[in-house]
Amino acid sequence: MTESSSAATSPRRILLVDCDAFFVQVARLADPEGAGKEDLLLVGGSRTGRGVVTSASYGARAFGVRSAMPTAQALRLCPGAMVVPVPRGLCSEKSRDIRAALEVLSPVVQAASVDEFYLDLTGTERLFDETLEASAWRIREAVLAQTEISVSIGGGTRRMIAKLASGHAKPAGVHIVPEGGELDFMRRLELADIPGVGPALLRALTERGLVRIEDALRVQEEWLQRWFGDQRGAWLYQRIRGIDRSRVNPREPRKSISSERTFFADIDNDTDLERYLLRQVGSVGRSLRRSELRARTVTVKIRDMDFTTRSAGHTVDPALESDRGIFAVALGLLRELRKKRRRPARLLGVGLTNFVDASESPQLGLFASDDEHEQVRDRTLSHLMDNLKERFGDDAILPGRVIEDRPNRD
Repeated sequence: MTESSSAATSPRRILLVDCDAFFVQVARLADPEGAGKEDLLLVGGSRTGRGVVTSASYGARAFGVRSAMPTAQALRLCPGAMVVPVPRGLCSEKSRDIRAALEVLSPVVQAASVDEFYLDLTGTERLFDETLEASAWRIREAVLAQTEISVSIGGGTRRMIAKLASGHAKPAGVHIVPEGGELDFMRRLELADIPGVGPALLRALTERGLVRIEDALRVQEEWLQRWFGDQRGAWLYQRIRGIDRSRVNPREPRKSISSERTFFADIDNDTDLERYLLRQVGSVGRSLRRSELRARTVTVKIRDMDFTTRSAGHTVDPALESDRGIFAVALGLLRELRKKRRRPARLLGVGLTNFVDASESPQLGLFASDDEHEQVRDRTLSHLMDNLKERFGDDAILPGRVIEDRPNRD
């Protein structure tokens, strides 16, 4: 057997590097004398109970607090907890630092989120002469030393196995599923643990008496296809057995960019809501341009004071990249949502999806037609504002509409 064919048939060596309570760690680094000394820490929301928990310390989790829980509920469960805002700028900086450290340690790195990174170490066993577990421990120690962020690492021959194994490694540990041990590993889990099995599918499985993976392994593929359709049934049959052929792709494009804000006090004034929307558009627009992308679809989300959540989206062509273009679409969507149901708002969000590469999408003409949302000068102005903010800070330059009579900041 040749060297190339041997390499082609060798098992993959995949790791998932998952930061332990990432937002909590960063909040403690941002304020070592305050949050840094608190065992019971909630990141996200406010002490008044507004908003939701982005992350909770392990001490607070012992009281039943979980991420995405309303902060008011979290404080009822853990009344002694300290509440701090998400340090977004430092979170982005630390995420970039972690990726930079990993790119030195692994030939292939894919960011799955701000605090999760897939590594493909296939072939490096010949270079480092060490087991995958030894590699994982070496990488964990290097990331901690270089970034001050503690991580847990799961590993195996497939991405999904590495993802599930990382949950068994927390906190601050390593868990490797050996080649050939995938099915035994899966037997210990529940169907709810499988990535991609959402609430609706889980309910349908539970109605059929299937809760644990061990239960579902007895079901033939054809029955899963009858119940859930050919494609979904086949997908589930493979996932139950830990089969996942997806590759670690360092150039996998972003699927969405979004910004949400929960207000300290409900807002019923349209002008104030539109100012907040404009500021959020500036945030997502800057991220879009930094990624060298343009977006065809803009979505606005609003949560009313009674927790009714609504959203509306619109797809345009050509794709957008300027703040003015994105805001024009988002503003129309916000006004449409407010017209249909007028209630004080507790949350407002804007999201971008349906991306195209900025270098490959059609260029605008010098003069826009009436149905186009942005012009060449809008894109130029947005890039100029980005450069100024990079040099002098986010508040160095703001739209006049944001500055004039802007509401109290939260």
